[in-house]
Amino acid sequence: MTGRRSPEPAEVARALLDAHGLTYAEEAGIRLRDTPQPLYQLLVLADLLSARIRGATAVAAAKELFAAGMRDARRMAEASWQQRVDALGRGGYRRYDERTSTQLGDGALLVLREYGGDLRRLRERAGDDTTELSRLLRQVPGIGPTGADIYLREAQDAWRIAPYFDTKALRGAHRLGLPEDTRVLARLVPDDRYAAFAAALVRAALDKAVAESVRERASA
Repeated sequence: MTGRRSPEPAEVARALLDAHGLTYAEEAGIRLRDTPQPLYQLLVLADLLSARIRGATAVAAAKELFAAGMRDARRMAEASWQQRVDALGRGGYRRYDERTSTQLGDGALLVLREYGGDLRRLRERAGDDTTELSRLLRQVPGIGPTGADIYLREAQDAWRIAPYFDTKALRGAHRLGLPEDTRVLARLVPDDRYAAFAAALVRAALDKAVAESVRERASA
């Protein structure tokens, strides 16, 4: 009796995209385009995802903030600290709600002051330099190296800075037995699916069962 065949990298990539190719922005209901409101909403989501908390909880909290009207930097800044705390709580984001409420308020004020509420201006200031993009993003309260990576990973298609696979995405590639060279990895998927592929790789990095099920699916 022969063992199960080892799938080709392209087969694994396709199986991963089919099963888990949903960006975190899409999961949070953000229709990401190169326009001010969704770009700001992604910043909020990146802040929430940065904490040591389940991704599903961060997504739920982002949805509650947006449902409460805090969909752009001006409305986030105008909301009271307690309104932000209450929305975070409704999303189950309770462990870090008070600190995060402060960060969201301070971050919104910085985005308004530095970029007039439009993060396309941050993109213009940094150009195509992802190191500079990361540095500018990290000036926003609540956005550290992890948050900047999340933002660039999700925004890479809209901002045309692809392929952007950060350390966590490459960790997922390793777990799946895929190439860990960014350029080689990028050739496995269509160039308009880089953000979805990166998000799927992160899910594989975070959950061993995801990687195992994808490899089994690719081998079938």
